[in-house]
Amino acid sequence: MNTHEPHQHAHGHGGSTAGHAPEGGPPTPPPGTVKDPVCGMNVDPQTSPHHAEHAGTTYHFCSAGCCTKFVADPGKYLAPTSAEPVPVVPGSMYICPMHPEVRQDHPGTCPICGMALEPEMPGLDDEKNPELVDFSRRFWWTLPLTLVVLVLAMVGHRFASLPTDVRTWLELVLTAPVVLWAGWPFFERCVQSIRNRSPNMWTLIGIGVAAAFGYSVVATVAPGLFPDSFREHGRVGVYFEAAAVIVSLTLLGQLLELRARSQTSAAIKSLLGLAPKTARRLRDDGTEEDIDLSHVHVGDRLRVRPGEKVPVDGKVLEGRSNIDESMLTGEPIPVEKAAGDRVIGATMNATGSLVIRAEKVGSQTVLSQIVQLVAQAQRSRAPMQRMADKVAFWFVLAVLAIAVATLLVWGFFGPEPSWTYAVLNAVSVLIIACPCALGLATPMSIMVATGRAAQGGVLFRDAEAIENFRRIDTLIVDKTGTLTEGRPAFRETIAANGFTEDEVLRLAASLDQGSEHPLADAIVAEARRRGLALETPQDFESSTGIGVRGTVGALTLAIGNTQLMREQGVDPASLQAQAETLRHEGASVMYLAVDGALAGLIAVADPIKASSREAIRALQADGLRIVMATGDGVATANAVARELGIDEVHGEVRPKDKIDLVQRLQAEGHRVAMAGDGINDAPALAGADIGIAMGTGTDVAMSSAQVTLVKGDLRGIVRARKLSSATVANMKQNLTFAFLYNALGVPIAAGVLYPVFGLLLSPMVAALAMSLSSVSVVANALRLGKTRFE
Repeated sequence: MNTHEPHQHAHGHGGSTAGHAPEGGPPTPPPGTVKDPVCGMNVDPQTSPHHAEHAGTTYHFCSAGCCTKFVADPGKYLAPTSAEPVPVVPGSMYICPMHPEVRQDHPGTCPICGMALEPEMPGLDDEKNPELVDFSRRFWWTLPLTLVVLVLAMVGHRFASLPTDVRTWLELVLTAPVVLWAGWPFFERCVQSIRNRSPNMWTLIGIGVAAAFGYSVVATVAPGLFPDSFREHGRVGVYFEAAAVIVSLTLLGQLLELRARSQTSAAIKSLLGLAPKTARRLRDDGTEEDIDLSHVHVGDRLRVRPGEKVPVDGKVLEGRSNIDESMLTGEPIPVEKAAGDRVIGATMNATGSLVIRAEKVGSQTVLSQIVQLVAQAQRSRAPMQRMADKVAFWFVLAVLAIAVATLLVWGFFGPEPSWTYAVLNAVSVLIIACPCALGLATPMSIMVATGRAAQGGVLFRDAEAIENFRRIDTLIVDKTGTLTEGRPAFRETIAANGFTEDEVLRLAASLDQGSEHPLADAIVAEARRRGLALETPQDFESSTGIGVRGTVGALTLAIGNTQLMREQGVDPASLQAQAETLRHEGASVMYLAVDGALAGLIAVADPIKASSREAIRALQADGLRIVMATGDGVATANAVARELGIDEVHGEVRPKDKIDLVQRLQAEGHRVAMAGDGINDAPALAGADIGIAMGTGTDVAMSSAQVTLVKGDLRGIVRARKLSSATVANMKQNLTFAFLYNALGVPIAAGVLYPVFGLLLSPMVAALAMSLSSVSVVANALRLGKTRFE
């Protein structure tokens, strides 16, 4: 049963985005830079020391490694490139998630930060993230060793049967694999950051772990180098547990981050999985064959049977049917397709059979365009730099400078044994500056905030979303499934010519029992809810696009639009005004004719969610600019907007239009959030500063978004904004705690109190101070769990 009036489906035909390549592309290089021909990074030729000449041209490189590769085989990296952009083959290019300008055609690590490169366009057959697999193995294999070392360090002196020397060597043996195997990637990234003059958290972690472990090894192997004042419980204090715990905690944090990052590729994989694997091609001799989708060419004639997906974008040559385009438009009601109409690949055919001519195949289909848009939007969103990273450069340099100064001053001017004191104090400086608290400052706040948000029905995908949510000033909302329920529901019955409303509904529902159309389901459901006695229809006949006919008892019935009424010789003019009013309010209208006479009309609409009105008012009161963008018709969109008090409305928009709207608002300086529930919203969700998916929507929408509202309730956005502000404030407090401990502890560890008070800070006390800073950070973060965000 397909009973929409034509004007309501103007947006359902043609596929306006088909054939248009996505806008954007590679980012414009910063002025004054050139591209490294090996890895593709933007390099400043004025500051990079790595360069080589070939065929009279000087090329500049980001690192010595790239320069060496180029010199070995220049032709490999200087091959001419096509002027036309080549579609990205899944798994063919790899990029750094932190530095998208780093691109290469094989797996590896980023020359800037040392992170493992990820596929630019994931494929359906991609295996689990190898870095996630590797870190998981390192974490779980060494976690028991870390726990044993921690127990030995804390209470080992109470075991009388365990000699002190044996306990110390046991801690060394157990800690060595944790630090030297499980923590090895951290050391690699630390060295990489130093080599590329970009100190970051990996620099701090690498130096801190190396200092704690290296000092402890020396204290174990050569305890005689240390004075008696550094002995406790019969041995020189060692800090193997500090090194092991830091490695294990850092690995745990990386596992959580990698799992969150893997959801990015899950969105693209879900989109790729929508396309059918085969198509049925009609040969010139009239026979048919099933072929792989990759073998379909422009101009091929394809048959689409009932219940099959449309293989590619094309034009209908023969047949009539309803096509469910909700995966693209978000509109839940199928759209009628007949000869001359355009169809979109991966949409679902209903009961009719179609013959189409392929017009857009491969990377040119609308689905492929959406996949590319999602991937492009995800790559273009630069990862947020943590507050700790912003000061890491100066913090690391300051700690290293203080440690070196401590070593030299104590070595040359300190009391005997001066160099022993020099080494101990320098190590104390590095240990107390160990970034355990600094590393916990933001993750602990994020972990607590994430759990608190989940209690309120808000799921954050990553820390970036929590930190940025408070800055949003503009919210774009989809209509279907976001502001409305996303499924047709009975609205109203108007009777005519002596019939009652219940009789009109009973007869219509009796006949509609033979239809599978969503509008028919809504009518039948309402009749059953009212307890009306339905009869079995006879001679049921569906006229695709206009309605259904049949008999119920002795009555001949027809339900459908104006065209069907005219074919039946029925004049609906007496109800035309009411029908137009209902359509203006966003409803779909069907007339009922009984034995050739007009009996009444039935209106079905997608109802507005009960929470939408309150949510929109709350969001507007919170200072947000609300914009509706929907693939539905303009009349329906305006009707919903009027009811909810939304002033800015964009109707009949396609996925490309939505992301264009996001980018236009961003170009105007707005911080934009996009809320939607369908596959058609995925590019805009990925391209917005914050993507918000309805938990009642599609998996692709939720994978593309950074925030999911579990119950599909927009009031969660207000709670999320309050939570974001509280979390950022908490992280700033934690960072203050962490740096305060370092600001006080580092000078004391360096020995500034010794000339006046004769006080030195042993590595043991330094480790204790480091632990206290961690405890403060954790305790403060836990306060978030008790904060009210309602």
